[in-house]
Amino acid sequence: MAERISTYTNDGHTFDVIDDGPLDGTPVVLLHGFPQTALEWSRVAPFLHDRGYRTIAPTQRGYSPGARPRGRYAYRMSALVGDATALIAAIGAGPVHLVGHDWGSAVAWSTATRHPNLVRTLTSVSAPHPMAFMRSMVTSSQAARSFYMALFQVPWIPEVVISRAFAATARPDVRRRALEMSQLDGEQFDRINRDVVQSGALKYALNWYRAMLITTPGGAAKTVSAPTTHVWSTRDSALVRKGADLTAEYATGPYRLEILDATHWIPEERPAELADIIAARVDGSDRVSGVPPVHE
Repeated sequence: MAERISTYTNDGHTFDVIDDGPLDGTPVVLLHGFPQTALEWSRVAPFLHDRGYRTIAPTQRGYSPGARPRGRYAYRMSALVGDATALIAAIGAGPVHLVGHDWGSAVAWSTATRHPNLVRTLTSVSAPHPMAFMRSMVTSSQAARSFYMALFQVPWIPEVVISRAFAATARPDVRRRALEMSQLDGEQFDRINRDVVQSGALKYALNWYRAMLITTPGGAAKTVSAPTTHVWSTRDSALVRKGADLTAEYATGPYRLEILDATHWIPEERPAELADIIAARVDGSDRVSGVPPVHE
């Protein structure tokens, strides 16, 4: 009989895990993005539980209090993938159905390319295949959308600016403007403030971006053979359509592109629809929202 996982260890660090749903259900691993924790999936998970799936959502490196190494080198992609593979080993159920949003999607893609034996299916949300993203930077307006990544390379200033911005939202008028600009709802905003900004995780979370310049390409150019679905949203202010379209070139197995009318925050904004998409991929169905599969 399987056992619940509340924590697991890797590389001398301890990671918090939310393990919920039927204990004997098929495991679905959910990787969160920036600047969030495993609670990003709290609205999606119940819909998956209703379908009989067990969801396992780790709070990743830099975000878990017991896994906050200093220095950007500790946040290179190979280390993040190592955390994911250690979790899969801790589950002990063989290859898993892997889902990621934003940076969690980047980790999911890299795990699927570097360790194809560990990934049964892949569902990426928002962030496309790494090579598709890099190509979109020079063939579309993606570079302009990604200007903040360059700003995040500056030491300590982003932490100060972001922390002060959240503190200022104690004023109702500032909070209202912040919600409008971020496209977050109040619950999301307060959760990020509490679990990332106030908890001290922000400076470590920013190291994911700062490690981009020292991360070797590794398996970035490799294709994914596992059945894959990529989900993009029409009102994503950070990621343009080009990367989503190019992603098909890096999936050699069954693949489909799903497009939702939503902002970047798909898991919270469209949880039922996203759960449908994940379940369709896990089950091997070829229809979710009426969008024809790309080459399935």
